[in-house]
Amino acid sequence: MLSYIKENMRQYGLVIALVVIAVLFQILTDGVTFQPRNVSILILQNSHILILAMGMTLVIVTGRIDLSVGSVAAFAGAVAGVLIVRMGLPVWVGIIAALAIGALAGAWHGFWIAYRGIPFFVVTLAGMMIFRGLTMLILDGLFVGPFPASFQMMSMGFIPDIFGGDAFNLMAVAVCAALALLFVIMEFRKRSTSQKYGVGAEPVPMFILKLVVIVGVIGLFAYWFGASDGIPNVLVVLGLMVVVYSYMANKTIMGRHIYATGGNPKTAELSGIKVKRVVFWVYVNMGLLAALAGLMSTARLNSAMPRAGTGFELEAIAAAFIGGASPYGGVGKVSGAIIGAMVVGIINNGLSIMGVSVEMRQVITGVVLLAAVIFAAFTKNRAAKAQSSLKTD
Repeated sequence: MLSYIKENMRQYGLVIALVVIAVLFQILTDGVTFQPRNVSILILQNSHILILAMGMTLVIVTGRIDLSVGSVAAFAGAVAGVLIVRMGLPVWVGIIAALAIGALAGAWHGFWIAYRGIPFFVVTLAGMMIFRGLTMLILDGLFVGPFPASFQMMSMGFIPDIFGGDAFNLMAVAVCAALALLFVIMEFRKRSTSQKYGVGAEPVPMFILKLVVIVGVIGLFAYWFGASDGIPNVLVVLGLMVVVYSYMANKTIMGRHIYATGGNPKTAELSGIKVKRVVFWVYVNMGLLAALAGLMSTARLNSAMPRAGTGFELEAIAAAFIGGASPYGGVGKVSGAIIGAMVVGIINNGLSIMGVSVEMRQVITGVVLLAAVIFAAFTKNRAAKAQSSLKTD
């Protein structure tokens, strides 16, 4: 069991760090952080980080970074504002146009980086300035809003309680119970398949502990959502994205190509992987997710603003690195990105409740980010030394 924990130190270290930070802020805020209402606020306020962290992790896995995501998010929100509020077009037209703009922005960056060999830092830094300027131009430096209620529901709405609970949202309890049951069934099937094909499975104590902890966490969410307004619509979107992106990264050819590209680009190209195409589509995906994050943020604030999205890129990069993505490329998981985004969100929310200034929040987040990168470098060097000693033996 100890050897299994050592082999999975990074994964369990992230979870332990998240739990420690959560408990710390629950104590420092006198229990406010995890009150039911604040949990919903925490998810709504940080949905953009969760979305961006998934895309940024894939970019970092290829050994690159995208500095433009905050400006692309702002531009997508501005496009939606102009089309929906100023021009009076249907909400769905504005949403599709904004998402298309984001994908095109990602394609623009991907083209220069992948097919023309321009350094990603230069291309995305230029993109940051270009799309910020375009945002200010089309908004004329003004706020655009309010948006129709149907647009706001995308970020601020909740799943209706079809069971008619008065003091407690029964729909939230039913959904969380179904998710817990589905998780247990899938874990048992996964373990059975591993044993059938002789693949190493978790030790029984770790397997049972994982089931108890995850089901317990789902139970906490059932209480939090049941005692507040229910399950936020944005959480449904995030849940579907986590499933889709986790499956893509772990079970598809495209996912394997992304990791191979970041691990060793020359070897990947020699093995037949179209590295340039992989990098191009990773940036297209990042642009699309930046636009989605911009729409979510715009819907939550009920206004498209010239300075919207400021700092989004730093939060997304911090979440990806804290979540275990390696700055050297080739390493990173979607699940880790979610944990990293939750760490950033809890820190920001907790410090805000405590009345800590924005400047000090950035200092603390920066220290956490540096610690995460140092830990990643330490584990990589340790693994390299272990491999070299095995070869020597």
